[in-house]
Amino acid sequence: MVARRAARESRGRRGRGESAAVARSVACAVALGLLVSGCALPGRAAGEAPELRDSMKRLSGQARPAGDEADPGRARAVVRGAARTLARAGRARVRTSMETLSGGTRLTIHGAGGYDFARPAGRLTVLVPEDAAGAAEHRPITEVFSPGALFMKNRGAGVPSDKWVQLATARLADGNLLTNGATDPLAAAELLGGAREVTYMQEERVGGVRVKHYWGTIDLGRAVHAAPARDRGPLATAAKGFSGGTVAFDAYLDEQGRPRRLRHRFSVTSTGPSAPRAPMTVTSTVELYDFGADVDVELPDAADIYAGKVGSPRN
Repeated sequence: MVARRAARESRGRRGRGESAAVARSVACAVALGLLVSGCALPGRAAGEAPELRDSMKRLSGQARPAGDEADPGRARAVVRGAARTLARAGRARVRTSMETLSGGTRLTIHGAGGYDFARPAGRLTVLVPEDAAGAAEHRPITEVFSPGALFMKNRGAGVPSDKWVQLATARLADGNLLTNGATDPLAAAELLGGAREVTYMQEERVGGVRVKHYWGTIDLGRAVHAAPARDRGPLATAAKGFSGGTVAFDAYLDEQGRPRRLRHRFSVTSTGPSAPRAPMTVTSTVELYDFGADVDVELPDAADIYAGKVGSPRN
């Protein structure tokens, strides 16, 4: 009996260690643009993460009537117009977080910067948790977003510190919704163009600002058609990668309809030989504040873009 108990405890410790190793590896890979290689973005047939499913059930029962806001059609129209309100608002400061949950291990990647939604172009500094990347890779990663392209500095082994790596977002399996540790804030808003089954929750406050909280799910195919032509490529790629899947969202909009906080929940399943069986839940959050701030985003010069091979990070 003692031997059997010791064996069970040994297996439990080994399982927890493997789950933690998977989560650390995934968090590092997310921030360094490697998440989608060796991963599947499952549809309903592949199953949803239990945390995502439970969250959807829990939130769906918490709606609060509030006059016209309780009308589902009005709620959908307000949420779907979020990206247009950002374009009219122009510039804002941004905070991001991307949380991964796998096997009970939770890791979060933080980012901060600014975005000019009228241009559009944005710049973020993303920080990988040290326990995920190790001291050698624990450096801030600078990301510059522009239509169809993502530029990254301090990304990947073998890239000189003064050079940028350029990625075509339409070629990334998830359309750059998860790949680099921060969802493009503009893409996060444009996803809402595919909102369906939208429910008004209640009035709340985000950063001291009164907002209306909406919850629902997103049809990625509809989001593609609703987006401007310049942004459809990455979203179309994401729609294929997440084919048939459900993306849940929470949107917190101010009195002008501008997003103050957007949260999306994705389910990602690894497909490698040593991959865990359970899907990993990824929760991506974008917070917007200080609208009208002086946001200056410069795209890298062609001479500063690295043209060599990008190696995998050390784990």
